Amino acid sequence: MRRGMARIRELLRHNPDPLDLSLALILGGLTITFAWQTRQSLHTRDHYPLYGTSAILLTVLVNLPLAVRRRRPWSALLASGAALAAYTAAGYQSSQNLWAPLLAFYTVVSRPARRATRTAAALTAGLWAWNGLEVGVGPLFAGGQAAVAVGVVWYFAEGMRNLDLRNTRLAELTTQLHAEQAARAQHAVTEERLRIARELHDVLAHHLSVVAMQAGLARYVLTADQGTAGGALDTIADTTRLALDEMRGLLTLLRVSPEDGDYLPAPGLARLPELLDRLRGAGLTVALGVTGRPRELPPGLDLAAYRVLQESLTNTLKHAGPTARAEVLLHYADHTLTARATDDGGTDDGGTGTAPLAPLPGGHGLIGMRERVHLYGGALTTGPRPTGGYEVHFTLPLAPPA
Repeated sequence: MRRGMARIRELLRHNPDPLDLSLALILGGLTITFAWQTRQSLHTRDHYPLYGTSAILLTVLVNLPLAVRRRRPWSALLASGAALAAYTAAGYQSSQNLWAPLLAFYTVVSRPARRATRTAAALTAGLWAWNGLEVGVGPLFAGGQAAVAVGVVWYFAEGMRNLDLRNTRLAELTTQLHAEQAARAQHAVTEERLRIARELHDVLAHHLSVVAMQAGLARYVLTADQGTAGGALDTIADTTRLALDEMRGLLTLLRVSPEDGDYLPAPGLARLPELLDRLRGAGLTVALGVTGRPRELPPGLDLAAYRVLQESLTNTLKHAGPTARAEVLLHYADHTLTARATDDGGTDDGGTGTAPLAPLPGGHGLIGMRERVHLYGGALTTGPRPTGGYEVHFTLPLAPPA
């Protein structure tokens, strides 16, 4: 029901003709009905012409222009005013038809691209003053009545116009803000991908170093120890295949080249206890649990898991504060690595830690986590915990243990 009403409002906002036509018909019908019911008394008591076919036709001409008041406000005002002038000149009691020109005048003033507002006000006030003189009131009262009616309508129309202008400007700013947010998000993704590429440089450099070393060994013992040479060649084959797999992932992630710069050694889960010690030095209480059979991971995947946990715990220290309690759980299965970083939300009362953990340089929070996990075909979920605090959970596929 609510969705249907919203749909109707949206249609009427873009196509107001049905609503304006209904308004013209209703106002004209009420005017004709009232004039018909009072025709005899006005004719007998006040000596107005008997309300008949010509009066009905003029009443229709006064009210029908309201059907196009929002598309052609000036045309509606001029047509309605001319019909009212003819109705008054014919001697009919014109008070019954004063509202249509006043409503047309309101539309002229309330339009954003309005013109000749004072002319419209003078025209409408003249019609109202003429009506006052025709019904026998004094010039002062007739002019005052016209001024009050036009002034009140002008005031409300001006307020409505300013509101429409503010709403239009707000809609434009909202659209611009959404575009800027999308651009910033895209920039953040690109920046994060560049940083991941710089770190994967170390991973690939590691693989190529192994290949070079094993190739030299194989060449050295090729004739003297064929078993050792064969093992070296097997290592080269495995290492190059793993390097190519990671390079393919890198190429699917990147679309631009990273800037030159110095590279730091790529960490892995083996350095996770060192990371936790730094966190504890900052005042955070953090525990580590490992289940399954830990084993050496491919360098790129090892780096991704470490960075996601580092970002998660850094966010805990940043947002929950050093009074929070955090926990990291690692589970090594045959084909997957599952990691979970949780915190209790802390008490947000500060802390006394003197060695704050530096945030992940250049990181972009959830964007970076998601990019890293998806690069290796994993899945990531994040969000508040029902009991309080926050949780980051991800799973990465692993090759079966040797």
